[in-house]
Formats: sequence, C-alpha cells, structure tokens
Amino acid sequence: GDTNCRPSSAGGGGLGAGKAGGGKHGGSGGGAAAAAAAAAAAAAAAAAAASGVSSVSASGSAVAPSSAVSLPAAGGLPGQSPELTALFECPVCFDYVLPPILQCQSGHLVCNQCRQKLSCCPTCRGPLTPSIRNLAMEKVASTLPFPCKYSSAGCLLSLHHSEKPDHEEVCEFRPYTCPCPGATCKWHGSLEAVMPHLMHAHKSITTLQGEDIVFLATDINLPGAVDWVMMQSCFSHHFMLVLEKQEKYEGHQQFFAVVLLIGTRKQAENFAYRLELNGNRRRLTWEATPRSIHDGVAAAIMNSDCLVFDTSIAHLFADNGNLGINVTISMC
Repeated sequence: GDTNCRPSSAGGGGLGAGKAGGGKHGGSGGGAAAAAAAAAAAAAAAAAAASGVSSVSASGSAVAPSSAVSLPAAGGLPGQSPELTALFECPVCFDYVLPPILQCQSGHLVCNQCRQKLSCCPTCRGPLTPSIRNLAMEKVASTLPFPCKYSSAGCLLSLHHSEKPDHEEVCEFRPYTCPCPGATCKWHGSLEAVMPHLMHAHKSITTLQGEDIVFLATDINLPGAVDWVMMQSCFSHHFMLVLEKQEKYEGHQQFFAVVLLIGTRKQAENFAYRLELNGNRRRLTWEATPRSIHDGVAAAIMNSDCLVFDTSIAHLFADNGNLGINVTISMC
C-alpha cells in the first residue's frame, strides 16, 4: 500500500537528528607526582620489554603480540597494566592521552582534543604554550594495548593506540544516535532503544508493513533543504526510508534516497533493497545493501551511495508535485 509522507518543513514526517555531545570534567594530582609516575611507567615498560613482551618461537624467530586482543578476566597481558594505562588518562575527558603526546611546562598531560579547547593546563593552571612533546611517554604508549573507549558498554578489545580510532568508529558497542535526518534530535542510546525512541519522540513518521511498498513524498517543489522520512516493517525488522533534497554542490539541488536498517552492520548484510521511479514510460532503479543506522544518512549522501537524481529528473516522474518511489526489501 502507499501513503503520503510530508516534508518536515511542511509539518510532516521528516524530523531531525543529531550527534550526541558532551564530556566529563575533573582534575588530577600535582606535577611532581605526574613526573614520578611517568618515570615509573617508562621503567616498567622497559622491564616488560626486557622480560619478553614479544615471545620467541622454537625456530628462534620473534613473534609479535597481537595488536587487538580480548581483555582477560584477571591478571592482564604482558605489557598491559591498568596502572600504566591509567597514567595516560586525560584529566578533562578521562579518555586516553595518545601520541603525539604534548605536556604543559610542568609536565602534565592532556589529550589533543581537549587541549584545543583549553587556554591553560587543567591540573596546574599553567600555560600550555609553547607545545612540549613528551617522547618518553609516547614510547611507553607504543608498548601498551589500550582498551576500546566503549569497554564499559561491553567491548572486550584492547588495541595499539594507532588502531583505536578506526576500531571505535565502527565498534558495535558505540551508542546509536537518533537516525532521523537533520540536527535537532540529540538522543542517543542502545540499539534496542531506537524504535521506542522513534515511536515516542517522532510519532509523525508513518510505518508501512510489507516488503514492497510505495513511498509517496509530497510537495517536492518546496524550496530549500527538505527531507521526507518513512518506516517500513518486514522480515521482523524495521527499515527507515529517507529522501533528502539539498544542495550538495552550490547551485545544484539534488535528491538523495536511501534505506537504512534499524540494526547492526552485520544484520544489514542479510538484506538488499531496490528503489524505483516509474512513470511516463521511464524507469530509474537503484539497488544496494541497506546501511545500518550506525553509519547514518549523511555518510551515504557524502559518498553518493544511494539513489541520486536532480530536480529535472524528479519532475519527469512527479505527479502534481508528488513523487512516488517504489521500495522493495529482500533477503539475500
């Protein structure tokens, strides 16, 4: 069946979403203690290296430890010490201070993200400039596996500092943000809480049942950036259909249509979707794997990994300013 989906600017289904923000604030100990701790950390790391952080096989060749390991229940891996990694905690956000590591003139550390927002050291209130590189702590950091920032949510991985950012970008334990396009909804939470959030906070979004539906976007001639949103329920899963009109390139308005699964990336790989414009003896089709809402609409649009067409093409298929898109979901 089909139903109308009104644009958000016209008071209908398309409601906004945004990235969750926020941080924790705190303090830490004095400069002498930090300097002594750093020296102890370097000595402990050197001792760990001397005692065999890398193991040697029977043939005599060195075997490097894995860069991504599961956190053990107790004890810790060679080279992995909660006491050592605690020395790298940023006193502002409590994330880890990772290379390149900069210190204040008294030797206190703060992570690079927080440092950009600060005018003085959060520990001693001394100046952060000129920038002083702490090469000894960088060497210690390179010997340690650091827990994923989502370890408290259940991730068991511990990684070399150079691999942490890439992993955390795709970590399945990263909180989900509201999948609605736009920038007004700041909600974030677990995957299980996404649908209850949508049903409670975004009640105007229509949900259609079935694997083959028509997504009818009304008033596509409205000026400016507009989005239309609809939910589709089939195969015991929920899918979000999004049509956005925006100027990705200045002076060139385009439409972007994409399907996202309310689920993980792994779950999304089990499905395929087809979007089809039909009318006036013309047909335009796009087929792809749905994106997880973990990736979001913005990434699909940025990479043009969706059905893309300009206003001229939209008018070829539109009927009195309304555009019908046939949406078909299938299991792979």
